[in-house]
Amino acid sequence: MKVLFIGGTGRISSAIVRRLLKEEGYEVWLLNRGNRAAPEGARQIIADVNDEANVADAVRDMSFDAVCEFIGYKLEHVERDYRLFKGKTKQYIYTSSASAYHKPSASYLITEGTSLANPHWQYSRDKIACEEFLMQKYRKNGFPVTIVRPSHTYDEKTIPLGVHGKNGFYQVIKRMQAGKPVIIQGDGTSLWHLTFNEDFAVGYAGLIGNHHAIGEAFHITGDEVLTWNQIYQTIADALGVELKPYHVASDFLAAAGVKYGYDFEGGLTGDKSVSVVFDNSKIKRIAPGMTTRVPFHRGARMALSYVLSHPEEYKEDPEFDAWCDKVIDVLEKAKAAVG
Repeated sequence: MKVLFIGGTGRISSAIVRRLLKEEGYEVWLLNRGNRAAPEGARQIIADVNDEANVADAVRDMSFDAVCEFIGYKLEHVERDYRLFKGKTKQYIYTSSASAYHKPSASYLITEGTSLANPHWQYSRDKIACEEFLMQKYRKNGFPVTIVRPSHTYDEKTIPLGVHGKNGFYQVIKRMQAGKPVIIQGDGTSLWHLTFNEDFAVGYAGLIGNHHAIGEAFHITGDEVLTWNQIYQTIADALGVELKPYHVASDFLAAAGVKYGYDFEGGLTGDKSVSVVFDNSKIKRIAPGMTTRVPFHRGARMALSYVLSHPEEYKEDPEFDAWCDKVIDVLEKAKAAVG
């Protein structure tokens, strides 16, 4: 089976590529700019996918059993893919986002039939527009699309958090190690799914080449449901430090972050502040092996082991650190003023 990944070296896609390369019967191709070395066994088309004419020339005499899109964020990206790959693939798998589900949803239990609408996050609205375009092409022209909606997927080098700065999670880890309070959105009791990328790859691989997946949407998440308090406590436990949580309302964080370029309205109000429990029965019917093999207490330790032994790969974020201190100081003064 000949499979092309647009991207293929990211947090999610690299795990799928590795999985397919270990199995028999897959010829794996990567289409990207070549900034990262392709894994052994994969073939590579070095091109910028945004240079449509160049890519069209590169794939002119090629066809694929599946084309897997991981870097299509806006409508023009999937419109370009449609022009490039219509008639050239038996399946086009588009990576959308579970943040596209209605916020707030009518029920905490999310199925693929939950409506799509997110007034808080442009990223999610762009993903919805991409889905709508592709499903229209499926219904009118038979374009063989499959929609995949990941939620919060992490790997052995990243720590999933709710509130962090522009340089990612690392500064929060530093705050924990320094014994400083860390900000958790809301009261920390909202429910959330975390999915290790190798677990995600099991579900995704089950969709490739599966006729029952054509014209369908699937979210792929782990089965483990945790509160944000539990997530942060698990990280602190893995670090061997005391967790000092500081709970702050999401709408306050959204307002307080605007000046500093932190989009907490999208990332929190439009996503992580909302309790969600994903019904994974649909993906399990397609990929029965899809389950949580790496629970978060293991995944967190794996990731922290890497992070702490490779500090040169991560950036500290003094601006975010100072912002956290300022937010906490303002709220403590407000408590004292009304106390």
